[in-house]
Amino acid sequence: MTEFKGVTVIKKANIYFDGKVTSRTIVFPDGSKKTLGIMMPGVYEFGTDKKEIMEIIVGNLEVSLPVEGGWKEISGGETFEVPANSKFSLKIKEVTDYCCSYVD
Repeated sequence: MTEFKGVTVIKKANIYFDGKVTSRTIVFPDGSKKTLGIMMPGVYEFGTDKKEIMEIIVGNLEVSLPVEGGWKEISGGETFEVPANSKFSLKIKEVTDYCCSYVD
């Protein structure tokens, strides 16, 4: 899917790590949410309450997930899932464009 129709976009940005990771929240008519964002090169750790599906649109990174351990390389066009109530780490190798879906 290259575009979302009939959604609400929250104007205020989500800004993390001194602006090196930013996103905007999109709310769908059914109440579900996604974020669209950009990550600059660096190493980051995130925590999540809900299950997340991360779609990497463009970019290259490594992810360390709690259930798998170690680092796995992810490139543009690939996705990975993060379990609810967990932490995960990212090594962003180049500017990365992403879409994160939150799953109840």
